[in-house]
Amino acid sequence: MKTDDLIDMLGTNVEPVGKTAGRTLTLTIAGGALIAGSVVLATMGARPDLLASTSALFLCLKIGLMLLVLVPASIFLGRLARPGGEKRVSLVLLALPFVAVAGLAIAALSITPKSHWSAAIVDDEWLECLISIPVIAIVPFAAIIWAVRRMAPTDLVRAGAVSGLVAGCLSALGYALHCTGDSIPFIAIWYGGTVVLCTLAGALLGPRLLRW
Repeated sequence: MKTDDLIDMLGTNVEPVGKTAGRTLTLTIAGGALIAGSVVLATMGARPDLLASTSALFLCLKIGLMLLVLVPASIFLGRLARPGGEKRVSLVLLALPFVAVAGLAIAALSITPKSHWSAAIVDDEWLECLISIPVIAIVPFAAIIWAVRRMAPTDLVRAGAVSGLVAGCLSALGYALHCTGDSIPFIAIWYGGTVVLCTLAGALLGPRLLRW
């Protein structure tokens, strides 16, 4: 019998996961958001112009983008965490916000003089963003993996990937409180790109960490 066939058979004969495990996952995600925000504020501090109107607008944009991914990703993770739940998950839907912000970034660059492209894309915080979001995501990711593992997922690659995606979004939400890089291309590349890196890391680690 092939491994995939065995997994399908196990998935159809497993008792439903209790509501307590689902609530645990929800609370873990909420706790991950609190942890990410607290780590950023304690170690980096909030951006000095956080309450300025323009800064608040771009902060809302960053938060909005991450929530557009985080909310459906959290719902899908709850399904992936249950045996056979992967049949009710659409990864295309999760990709749409990234595609949309990439389109906005291209549009923004198209009306920006090429001499200003470097400043719009790189900014002063690109390296900090590239390092900080994945590092801050480690603790939320570990907690989410623990919660998902208790629910006996059968598609370990996708469950790991979406766990990484959720952790990356939580980290990016926290980091947005500190980051002053506000251009659309910067957000698309360094926020979107680092969250994608977290997703790929989750896909690679999922089969090992979620095995049951």
